[in-house]
Amino acid sequence: MPKPTKLFALLSLSQASPELLRAQYAELQRQVPLMYALLMVNACAVAFTHYEFAPVYLSVGVVSVLFSVCGIRIVMWLSQRSIPDDPALIARQLRRTVVLAGVISIAFIAWSLALDRYGGPYERGHVALYIAITVIGCIFCLTHLPQAALVVTAIVTVPYLVHYLTLDDPVFFAMALNIFLVTCVMIQVVLYSFQSFAKLVESQVDVAAKSAETQALSEENARLAQTDSLTGLPNRRYFFAQMERMIERSRADGRRFAVGLVDLDRFKPVNDTYGHILGDELLADVAVRMVHGAGGSVTVCRLGGDEFGLLIADDVDEAAAETLGQHFCDLLAQPFEIDDVQIVLGGSCGLAVFPDAGDDAPTLFDRCDYALYHSKSQRRGQATVFSIEHEIRIRADRAIETALQSATISEEMEVHFQPIVDIVSGHVVSVEALARWNSSTLGRISPDVFIAVAERSGLISGLTLMLFRKALADWSELPGQIKLCFNLSAHDVTSSETVLGLITAIRSSGVEPGRITFELTETAVMRNFEVAARAIGLLRSFGVRVALDDFGTGYSSLGYLHRLPIDRLKIDRSFIADLTSPSGRNIVTAIVGLCRDLKLDCIVEGVESGEQLAEVKALGCRLAQGYLFSQPMPAGQCASWIEARDERAATG
Repeated sequence: MPKPTKLFALLSLSQASPELLRAQYAELQRQVPLMYALLMVNACAVAFTHYEFAPVYLSVGVVSVLFSVCGIRIVMWLSQRSIPDDPALIARQLRRTVVLAGVISIAFIAWSLALDRYGGPYERGHVALYIAITVIGCIFCLTHLPQAALVVTAIVTVPYLVHYLTLDDPVFFAMALNIFLVTCVMIQVVLYSFQSFAKLVESQVDVAAKSAETQALSEENARLAQTDSLTGLPNRRYFFAQMERMIERSRADGRRFAVGLVDLDRFKPVNDTYGHILGDELLADVAVRMVHGAGGSVTVCRLGGDEFGLLIADDVDEAAAETLGQHFCDLLAQPFEIDDVQIVLGGSCGLAVFPDAGDDAPTLFDRCDYALYHSKSQRRGQATVFSIEHEIRIRADRAIETALQSATISEEMEVHFQPIVDIVSGHVVSVEALARWNSSTLGRISPDVFIAVAERSGLISGLTLMLFRKALADWSELPGQIKLCFNLSAHDVTSSETVLGLITAIRSSGVEPGRITFELTETAVMRNFEVAARAIGLLRSFGVRVALDDFGTGYSSLGYLHRLPIDRLKIDRSFIADLTSPSGRNIVTAIVGLCRDLKLDCIVEGVESGEQLAEVKALGCRLAQGYLFSQPMPAGQCASWIEARDERAATG
C-alpha cells in the first residue's frame, strides 16, 4: 500500500499531469456509466427479494431515490462527449467524482445494512453477496480513478466488516472478512495497474513530444531547403514547387496566374568593382525593395545570382502582368545607397501567363526566360510578356536549331571576308571573317539570328570551331601579307574547350599565330570578366592578337580596360553614323586618344561615305572598314578585289 504522503497526493490528484488527467477522464467516460448501471441493477435485485420483508420506504422509496441518482449520473456522463481542454477543469470534475463516489457509497452501504435486518438467511445472504460483488464491480469500473476506488473500498468494506462482526455470526463474519481481504488485494492490483497506465500515458506523451520535435525539425529543414540564405527569400526549389501547386489549383478553378523573371542589368560590373561583400549587401537590399513593392498576391524568390522570380497569384491577363513587371523594373531603376556608395542598377523582366503561354512548369519557365531574353536584348530595363509573336520566333528558332544540327551544315556554311584598309596608304592590311548560311531547308539566315540560336542552344562552340577552320582554309587564298580577324562569342571566350580548340586549329594549319586576331565584344568580356581575362591571356601567350569589338556600346570601365591584355579597339559603327554631331565627334576623338595613350591599334568600322572617311582621317584614325570600301565577299572574289585595290594604291 502507498505511504500516507503519497496516498494524500494520490487522493488530491496534485501530481497528475494534464495528459494523465485527460487519459483518466477518457477512460471514465466509458466505465463510470457501466458502474452506475451495475449499482442500479444490483439494487433492484436486492429490493425485489426484500419487498415482502422490509418496509416499503426501504424496498421501494430509498431504491427509487438511489435509482434516480444513478440514472442522472449516467445521463451526465454520457452527455459529455468531448474531453474539456482545461486540465484544471478536468481535475475538478475528477475530484467531484471522488466525492460523489464516497457520498453514493455511504448511501448504498447504509441502505444495504438496513435491509440486512429483514428476511431470512437467504435474504441476508443476498445482501452480503450484493455488497461483495457490487464493491468489486465498482473497484473494476474505477480502475483509472484509484482515488475513487480507495474511497469506495474504505466506505463500504469497513462498515461491512464491523456490521457482521457485531452480529456474532461466524459465517457472515468470515464472508465479510474474506471480502475485505479480497478488496484490499484488488486495491493493490488497481494501484499497480494505474501506475502502469500512468507510465503508458507518460511514454505516449514522450513519443508525441519527440514526434512533434522531429516534425518541427523536418519542417524547419524543409523551410531552410527552400530558402535563399543570403536574402531570406524563397529559393529556386520553392519557386518551381509553388509553380506546380499554382498550376494544379488553376486547372481546378480555371483562374489564370503569371510567372515572372527579373534580371539585374548592371550587377556584374558593380560586383566586380566594389567586391562581393558589397555585392551581397546589394542583393539583400534588392530583395527587400522587391518584397516591399510586391503586395500580397506576389511572391518574390531568388533563383540564383542576380536573377529573381515572381509568382503572381492574381487572376491576371497579359496587360496586368506587364504593368506589374514594369513596376518592379521601375523600383530597381531607383538608386541604391550602400556605405555612402550610390549604385544605379536597373532590371529587366520577362513574364508568362498560365495557360496562354504554357500549361506546365518547364514550358512556363522557358517562356519567361525567352521574354526576359527579349527584354535584355531589345528593351533593357523594361518588362516583356510572352506573346504569340514570341511563340512564332521560338518555333522559328527551333527550326534553325534543328537545321544547325543537320549533317549538311558544314557544306551549307560559308565564310566571307570584309577588308580592313589602311586609309593612309590605301592598302588592305587584314580581313574580318564573317559567317554566311544558306540552309537547304530554311533558305538564307542572318548571322545575328543563327548565332543567337546557337548560343542559346549550346551549339555555338562546335559552330565556332567549324567556321574558324573554314576561315583558315579560305584565308589561304588571299595574299600572304593579309591578316585575319575572327569573332568570338561570349560563350566561346568563357569555354576553355573552345579556346583550346582554336589553338589546336591554328597549330594544325601551320599559320603564324601573330597574323590572327580574335575579336571580342565588351558584353562578352564583362559577362564573366575573370574567366574571359584568363582566356585572352592564354590566346595572347600563344601569339595571337586580341581586339575589343563594338567598343563604347558596353559598360566596361577604364580600370577593366587596363587589366585586359588586348591589342586593338574597334569603334562601334553607331558612333561613326553620328560623327557629324558634336557628341559623336567628341566620343570618337576620346576613343582615338585613349588608343594612342594605351598604344592600341584603333579600327573604325561602319564607314559608308566619303564624308565619314574624311572625318575619321582628320581625327587621326588609320584603319577602317565598311561598305565604302567593300561588302563581305567570298575568298576568291576578295582576293581579286585586294589585288585590284593594291594596284590602284601602288599607281597612286
